[in-house]
Amino acid sequence: MGIRLTWEGLRELAAFRAENGCAISLYLNLDPSVTPTPAAAEARARSLLDEAAKRADASLSELTHEQRLAFRADLDRIRRFVELDLDRDGAQGYAVFAASLDNLWRPLPLTGAVPDAVTVRRDLYLSPLVRLVGAGEGALVVHVGRERGDFYRLQGGKLVAVADRSEEQPRRHDQGGWSQANFQRHVDNLAHSHLRAVAEEIDRQLRRLGPQPVVILSTEEVRAELAGLLHNDARAAVVGWTQAEAHASPAELLALAAPILEAWRLERERSVLARWREEAATGGRAASGWAETLEAASDGRVEILLYEERANRAAFRCPACGRLQLEGGKCPLDGTELEEREEGIDLVVHQTLVHGGTALVVTGRDLESVGGIGAILRY
Repeated sequence: MGIRLTWEGLRELAAFRAENGCAISLYLNLDPSVTPTPAAAEARARSLLDEAAKRADASLSELTHEQRLAFRADLDRIRRFVELDLDRDGAQGYAVFAASLDNLWRPLPLTGAVPDAVTVRRDLYLSPLVRLVGAGEGALVVHVGRERGDFYRLQGGKLVAVADRSEEQPRRHDQGGWSQANFQRHVDNLAHSHLRAVAEEIDRQLRRLGPQPVVILSTEEVRAELAGLLHNDARAAVVGWTQAEAHASPAELLALAAPILEAWRLERERSVLARWREEAATGGRAASGWAETLEAASDGRVEILLYEERANRAAFRCPACGRLQLEGGKCPLDGTELEEREEGIDLVVHQTLVHGGTALVVTGRDLESVGGIGAILRY
């Protein structure tokens, strides 16, 4: 089950539920200030997996012998992966999801650091990933010149090449018997054709990847010409332009693109919060606080879930239909006894994602007065 760290990928994971066994979700913080060496990562992973084994023994007594064997095998597979195959290059964190009886194995390098965590249950623990999707993971970074057309995608803290539309253009010594003016027009036409091909590739990549922020690195001269060639959707996706050396490495390009993506994230956060405040103040399409937001998420009405990073509280979920509420008892829809979960924020994230919504982790305290959570609603 392969996913990209996009909203579509998270929805795929949110829809997963282990029917034949149980699922392990492991998060490992690889920030060098916290985890300076591979040995430190291995030690912390062992500790987390030991915790997972104890938790399963205490709370999953209904597992069959086959399910227990598969669970132990999943723990061993994760441990071997961390010890032998985990690639830290550019990654600030790692998530690993495993449920062998349900054909799930997904190691996922992360652009940002995440707190160490492990869960063992039927569904996957996903709320730590929300902040990373909103921070520009998956962004398209394009290095463009009159000959250059290098396309990269931000994945796991590094730029991964996805396309190359570079084309070698004729040089002045190639003109033969042409007049200087004719040769220059020929060169300019070739460069224009090249930039048109780059613009078309940007559009093609956005259709393939879905909506993503785009950062373009070019000279001012190239920017002026390329901007006029971009299709409307591609032009709207561009969150910033900057310049780079002709032979800049992917790491150098990322260092230039990162501040642009951070500025885009902060502006988006300000805009979404302003919209929520306006809707909440007029009794419009907004939910405020835990009770309203859990109800809206259960009804599939959340367009954008908003919550502060440390916002959390226990909540109850119906194991039959997934409905959420703050108080225990029986589900008002089907009468099933509700299950209590400590990670209420993960419950509401799941419901938001499976119904097609997105989420935004708010960095300030704009939601403090409503318990750290709210939502913009579809209706």
